[in-house]
Amino acid sequence: MRYQHALMALGVLLLAAGCASTRPIVDVTDAPVVVSRGKQLSTTQVRDAIMRAGRSLGWQMTASDPGLITGRLDLRRHAAVIGVRYNAKTYSILYKDSSNLDYQNGQIHKNYHGWIENLDRSIRNELAAI
Repeated sequence: MRYQHALMALGVLLLAAGCASTRPIVDVTDAPVVVSRGKQLSTTQVRDAIMRAGRSLGWQMTASDPGLITGRLDLRRHAAVIGVRYNAKTYSILYKDSSNLDYQNGQIHKNYHGWIENLDRSIRNELAAI
């Protein structure tokens, strides 16, 4: 009987972990700016590619400072705000703020990760197309 209770408790824990709606925030840090061999982009070209990538996915992208773009995505009642730091060699996508995404103690709703993965992929595609 004790064995059955232990198995049930383990099953409940595994089910709860699998259904968790939040995950730790993982920023994109110092992703390389990859271009054709022998080609080097200017920071302006990198900025423009990041802006195009974000806007194509519905992000409101604002070049707030040299080397920094602020992005905001509003979907239904949810919002995410990010900072994209960039130079001619690398870029980073960093969490800044959110609303209605269950942010707490470095954890955020799992959908946020998909949005960031899509943005990162779109940035890489825009850079490769230059």
